[in-house]
Amino acid sequence: MMMARRRGLRSVGSPPEALPPDPGLDTEAGLRAAYSAHGPEIYRYALRQLGDDGGAQEAVQEVFLRAWRRADSYDPSLASLRVWLFAIARNVVVDEIRRLNVRPWRRQLTDEPESGRDSIGPAEDTLVDTWLVEEALRRLRPEHRQAIVQAYLRGRPHAEIAAEAGVPVGTIRSRVFYGLKALRLAMDEMGVEP
Repeated sequence: MMMARRRGLRSVGSPPEALPPDPGLDTEAGLRAAYSAHGPEIYRYALRQLGDDGGAQEAVQEVFLRAWRRADSYDPSLASLRVWLFAIARNVVVDEIRRLNVRPWRRQLTDEPESGRDSIGPAEDTLVDTWLVEEALRRLRPEHRQAIVQAYLRGRPHAEIAAEAGVPVGTIRSRVFYGLKALRLAMDEMGVEP
């Protein structure tokens, strides 16, 4: 029902022929289309993180099950479908890693002998985190985004940023403070769990 309302809101002011067909994730056709477009990439991500083919397949199934269950919470104006699905995938992988860490003996029941893989691919997890942060930063007002990027990502002092922008230091501090609050809210809306 929400998908229909969102589609209706998007079509206001734009000609109907300009909108791509969107069957929605709550339909079989929509879920199949999402799986065809993003399933293999999510599987590769889960496989790199978990190091287990069976676990990766289960993770992909769980991602699309959660996407189907929460189809009404997906809003294309907040994040692309890919980013939304990868946020879910990240949460599924983290849940699986936590489950395995609580009961490590379960993995030994099905795993083949050690393959020499000691870690769970932090590089891939960092890449997904980067995508999510970039998507959340795009949602901020330009002055907040600029203040956060300059202060946190580039490590510049507030006084230097203020001098360059031609505003008081207090204004930069305020922009950083409210920008971080907006960033947390944007990440919550995208489904990213801490």
